[in-house]
Amino acid sequence: MSNDYWNKTLGLVKQAGILRPRDLEQHGIPRQYLRLLELGGQVQRIGRGLYVLADAEFTETHSIAEACKRVPKGVVCLLSALRLHELTTQLPHEVWLAIDEKARKPKQSQPLLRIVRFSGAALNFGIQQRRFEGVPVRFYDAAKTVADCFKYRNKIGLDVAIEALRDCWRKKKATMGQLHRAAKVCRVAAVMRPYMESLTSRF
Repeated sequence: MSNDYWNKTLGLVKQAGILRPRDLEQHGIPRQYLRLLELGGQVQRIGRGLYVLADAEFTETHSIAEACKRVPKGVVCLLSALRLHELTTQLPHEVWLAIDEKARKPKQSQPLLRIVRFSGAALNFGIQQRRFEGVPVRFYDAAKTVADCFKYRNKIGLDVAIEALRDCWRKKKATMGQLHRAAKVCRVAAVMRPYMESLTSRF
């Protein structure tokens, strides 16, 4: 076994947070080194084709990081995005991801995914990015997330959407202008208008 490959692979796992065997190919390292590191107790496999350091500490956003590692073109949305923006106390048991309407649906069992298909501006508007556990995570900003909740109110509940809007405004996560633009993109401006007017008349 090459100690150079061993150390490089360990360093890549530490840098990436979550590493896939195919991530080694661009560095010219055989995939087998991840398996050897696992057998040696330096890394652990957390799912099919996903490895982390053996002593990695999982955060509340671990499932989101894992999902985005598996589906890098996905965008965290709806209930999962609400959680990232601290606009709900609920902890979804699924990771909600938006993908292009023509994209192939991911085939995986862990973490549990709830796939929603967006297109055009509805897919690309209001995307932010942060790193969780070393993994780039794309998610919609607070205004777009609230508008999405109204768009999918039949799936998640109108009460959830209204509460998200109230919290978003109360916590100053978005301005009324930002909410209005997001509502237009999601084609729910007419639906959201009375609730937004109620907030501005009260505060």
